[in-house]
Amino acid sequence: MKTEKQELLDYRYLRMARVWAENSYCKRRKVGALVVKQKMIISDGYNGTPSGFENICEEENGITKPYVLHAEANAITKLARSGNNSDGSTLYVTASPCIECAKLIIQAGIKRVVYGEKYRLTEGIDLLKRANIEIEFLNIEDDESEQK
Repeated sequence: MKTEKQELLDYRYLRMARVWAENSYCKRRKVGALVVKQKMIISDGYNGTPSGFENICEEENGITKPYVLHAEANAITKLARSGNNSDGSTLYVTASPCIECAKLIIQAGIKRVVYGEKYRLTEGIDLLKRANIEIEFLNIEDDESEQK
């Protein structure tokens, strides 16, 4: 059973992930992710091109370039490079993870995923559930309009 305090933290971290998504140079969609362990942010990421590539995510026709990294992948690879341990952590991500990111989430030992936007494809969420990872959808759009 989730406490009221945890629910408040979930909303706050998810809103922070949304702010972090603003760092993305992608025009079609900006996604942000935070990895939190014991109430500390241990990694962050947003969708974009790999290090050393120009910060242009889309082709001239508007299609996303195939090498653009998802926010979750950026956060998890940043964790691996830092030496931090993500076992038992929570991933806050502004959009539902795809199946490729779901595999990374499982392998990283992340035990909980909180996301704020549903996607038409559910394979990523389905795989996370199959791996017994706790999943929670929070509609922060409604929450933010109430706060204004």
